[in-house]
Amino acid sequence: MNVLVTGGSGFLGSAVCRQLAAAGHHVRSLHRRFSEPLAVLGVDQRLGDIRDPDAVRRATAGCEAVVHTAARVGTSGDPVPYREVNVTGTRHILDACRRHGIATLVHTSSPSVVFDNTDIDGGDESLPYPRRPLGPYSATKLAAERLVLAANGPELGTVALRPHCVWGPGDPHFAPRLLRAARFGVLPLAGGGHKRIDTVYVDNAAHAHLLALDRVRPGSPAAGRPYFITQGRPCGFARTLTVFFRALGRSPRLQPVPIPAARAAAGLCEDGWRLLRLPGRPPLDRCLVAGAAYANWFDITAARTHLGYTPRVSTPEGLERLRRHHEAAVRRGRRPPR
Repeated sequence: MNVLVTGGSGFLGSAVCRQLAAAGHHVRSLHRRFSEPLAVLGVDQRLGDIRDPDAVRRATAGCEAVVHTAARVGTSGDPVPYREVNVTGTRHILDACRRHGIATLVHTSSPSVVFDNTDIDGGDESLPYPRRPLGPYSATKLAAERLVLAANGPELGTVALRPHCVWGPGDPHFAPRLLRAARFGVLPLAGGGHKRIDTVYVDNAAHAHLLALDRVRPGSPAAGRPYFITQGRPCGFARTLTVFFRALGRSPRLQPVPIPAARAAAGLCEDGWRLLRLPGRPPLDRCLVAGAAYANWFDITAARTHLGYTPRVSTPEGLERLRRHHEAAVRRGRRPPR
């Protein structure tokens, strides 16, 4: 097929592009800056912003399916850019799909759309949306998912995938934040990190997108639904951090902190960053505290049943790949993020 990947130069998007190209599809990507790795793959790069409806319409012309991975990612900050990219950008994708008669849209959503500051122990897709999403990312991803699933119909088959904590070699979010958090040798952990979470290796998340691309058509059983995508191996948060730090060559001391104290510190960090207009994101925010304080893992039976999803890369193998990648980066003289 002729497939457009939005955000194809990003971490997950580039993995989707690699797997699509390997499967013999003609791959086009809409992103903002030229990507040498995509050029090596032979991806047709269309440079533009998802917030520009004309750029989206031009990029989708001639395509038969769209994999929509582009998003503004983060746990805090000004809600306006999140809304412009995650909600308005998704509207532009839907409008372009209708204009060009595209039959399949695979949308990258997030498990955060169902998080409500309570434990989720093996929750499935029947979980309701919360009344108050936790932060601008969750709120805008929730709004985008609603738009995508509501658009499912006789001419356009849509699906929303919810990969949880995507990680792997080249990860620009999860691993760098861990390294920054561990730079002083002690990592405060709200509640002690005893609650279980699950994650997903990037190639497994990308594989789920290709499976959805194959299974979703107007009227197909998999269409119009969300699906959680994980490794299917929940583990305690502290244990999860320990194995990731080991792969990254770090061994910080995990210091339990009472949840109320962690929340208060997070609120002060967020308020200080906003009032002082400091660059970047605060080192601690309420989303990060919630991630450590509450169980956050999901039942992936629906993805196994309707999409045929099974994690192809085990967690130990993924961690070994991450370790080799990080060691190679250090040997090349690249300093860990600070």
